[in-house]
Amino acid sequence: MCGRDGWVFGEGWHVMGRLRRGRAMSAVGAALCAVMALPGQAAAGTPSPYAFADDAVPVDGAKNTMGSVRLTPGSTYRSSLPRGGKLYYQLQLDARETVHVSATAVPGLDADVAYGDGVEVSLQDTNGNNCDSGDARFGTSQSPRPITAWAAREVGPAENRCKVAGTYYVVVERNSDPGSSTETWDTELRVVSEPGVAKTASTTPPESWNSASPTPPSGTRKECRGGTGFNDARALRAGVWGDRIEPGQTLFYRVPVDWGQQISAGAELGSASGGDEYVTSALVMSLSNPVRARIDDADTAYDGRQKTTALEPLAPVAYENRYSPIDGVAATRFAGWYYLSVHLNPQVAREFGEGPLDLTLRVNVDGAAKAGPAYVGTARPADQFSVTGQDKEAAVRGETAAGGGSGGSGGSGSGGTDGMKLVAAGGFGAGSLLLAILGVWTLIGRRRAAGGSAT
Repeated sequence: MCGRDGWVFGEGWHVMGRLRRGRAMSAVGAALCAVMALPGQAAAGTPSPYAFADDAVPVDGAKNTMGSVRLTPGSTYRSSLPRGGKLYYQLQLDARETVHVSATAVPGLDADVAYGDGVEVSLQDTNGNNCDSGDARFGTSQSPRPITAWAAREVGPAENRCKVAGTYYVVVERNSDPGSSTETWDTELRVVSEPGVAKTASTTPPESWNSASPTPPSGTRKECRGGTGFNDARALRAGVWGDRIEPGQTLFYRVPVDWGQQISAGAELGSASGGDEYVTSALVMSLSNPVRARIDDADTAYDGRQKTTALEPLAPVAYENRYSPIDGVAATRFAGWYYLSVHLNPQVAREFGEGPLDLTLRVNVDGAAKAGPAYVGTARPADQFSVTGQDKEAAVRGETAAGGGSGGSGGSGSGGTDGMKLVAAGGFGAGSLLLAILGVWTLIGRRRAAGGSAT
């Protein structure tokens, strides 16, 4: 922790030798405190359950529309959400773009959450009419983990609401059951703009597709390490992947899925020694699309023996899927990075020990890539709704998202000058401060050496 005179105390920091309290040490302490205070930087010994975007712009939600802060499509924001709270943010939209807004709520690792606890996102016009809304709940696992809700303002021939240009409001609300934690949750807001299409696209959703349960891939398990959020999710291609997961932890992975392709995934939790109990919803796996909208999830109980869960068969990615009345089909509406998250219930630690367990992911992407819709204009972030050669290479190499950014296709996904401010503070600023610290230590060493020579 940061104390008086700029000194730093806590685990991980060691005092090397006896040093005088002077300007040099004050500078070192101040610099270290500044680095530790940067967005996305957790203090030693207090790991964050979620990797927020390095370029996330800090904003406060307003209690009413009049005081709401304006959000910009293509950017990522960091905010917070109190228990029972409803907060407002503002958007200025034209009449041509479809805008998707997601809110990822991150309760603390030790938070008490109930079945009905969760977060809800709505997009409203200036008359208070809902353009769209969506929610996310913890459900049967009742286990604290990052959860994401999503809403959209859509523009197209099948849409009759919220089509005009003007002011819109994002409403983020926390739903709480009696007895759940009163702590404030951190939240990450992401705003993505999808351009219109050059010609009238089909508004007829698919009536059928290959819905047979896919055959899980087999072969040698390749080791990889998942991230702890959308922003540092590990890139994967089709195959069998191995990891280790601790009770209470949520791991994130991302897979490039192009137009016309069909993703399938399953997760296996390895066996554990000891324990004779039964943990319901022990392993929870979720799949989200490129704008972080949840497509499907699956879970399994655990009794110490190896257990497997898998997603239901999904429709191939197609633009017209958005017109389907089935949520799982409608969400597979664009190409890009698809995100897998895997969570292990902390109750597993109480029954089978606190150590990590083996996790095996089996991921497949079927079908040949097809041409996508003829978009007019550019998505914000760019390349958001496509799979680039760079994305494919990232999956082959198993890269995390570029720079821990916003998790868009091929880059951090930040837009506008607000995002650049955080890049400067969180990237260049941290590096500059660390260089300054090293410089100060060098200066101290030289002065001490000189002092020793003088005597």
